[in-house]
Amino acid sequence: MSDRRKFLKFSMLGAAATFVGKNALASPDHDHYYETVRDEPVVVSTWNFGMEANAAAWEILKDGGHALDAVEAGVKVPEGNPDVSTVGLGGTPDRDGRVTLDSCIMDDKHRCGSVMCLEHIVHAVSVARLVMEKTPHIVLVGDGALQFALENGFKKENLLTPASKKAWQKWLQTSKYEPVNNIENKVPHHKKAPMPGSKTNHDTIGMLAMDANGNLSGACTTSGLAYKIHGRVGDSPVIGAGLYVDNEAGAATATGVGEEVIRAVGAHLIVELMRMGYSPERACKKAVERIIRYNPGEAQKIQVGFLAMNKYGEYGGYSLQPGFSYSVRTRDTNRIFHAPSIYKK
Repeated sequence: MSDRRKFLKFSMLGAAATFVGKNALASPDHDHYYETVRDEPVVVSTWNFGMEANAAAWEILKDGGHALDAVEAGVKVPEGNPDVSTVGLGGTPDRDGRVTLDSCIMDDKHRCGSVMCLEHIVHAVSVARLVMEKTPHIVLVGDGALQFALENGFKKENLLTPASKKAWQKWLQTSKYEPVNNIENKVPHHKKAPMPGSKTNHDTIGMLAMDANGNLSGACTTSGLAYKIHGRVGDSPVIGAGLYVDNEAGAATATGVGEEVIRAVGAHLIVELMRMGYSPERACKKAVERIIRYNPGEAQKIQVGFLAMNKYGEYGGYSLQPGFSYSVRTRDTNRIFHAPSIYKK
């Protein structure tokens, strides 16, 4: 786009703001401006189970609450649901039968906290928030993360539910590791626990929110790849890979095989592309293409999905394979979208 065309477009935007309000903004990636009003909250999250998570977040956003409180409350819903086999309580264990959780959270002031390989605590995201707020650190791992959680009043619980234990014991008969893409959408929405012996991948919940003041926050939480090697950590708790928030540009989160997301530093890449003027969907697509370029053979066999929101409240997603869905809640919208993908069926 020429400089003159940019000038004309933003001149038009300035004139339009007179009619649609001083907060009406446009994404420079588009040939037309969007009458996106920043005092209208919005929350987006990965997968179909994001609908219930968004509902909890919306209860905070609709009353003028902060986006940070909203994303924490939102992702705690699947964390505490034993029927969700990929997050929190009832999450599929590693190959040793231990449920280890990874989570992070980030706000509009670049504050962030993360826990990795956390056992026995249902709401890993709340521990991550306390790491952010009560320590000089960003990441706590394993026994140290558990000790910190217990010292701060969290209850120690057994996260391995009977359904998850039964599936793990069935898996032990072959111990064959073969992830399945889009597992969240392969199980009926009302029953997310894996069938015994199923070789599941994982579907992280990543959530991004903009509050009525135009401030962004994000959270990402997961039990990780099913039947992983004990101690394995994916992208979900890695700031810049599974989640990144910059109030001046936007926010992004990821789901799927974390090793490839880390390799591309996916969430940070998307935010920087939005800073350059890419729309959320186009920025997510560029990140997917980066994954293919870095590891083309693996990219054809796995799923990675990205979800992003820019500072104007526009959102979009993109994935490697078909099947990635994301949920959106605004004052006028409450629905599931199916993201476009590089590869087709």
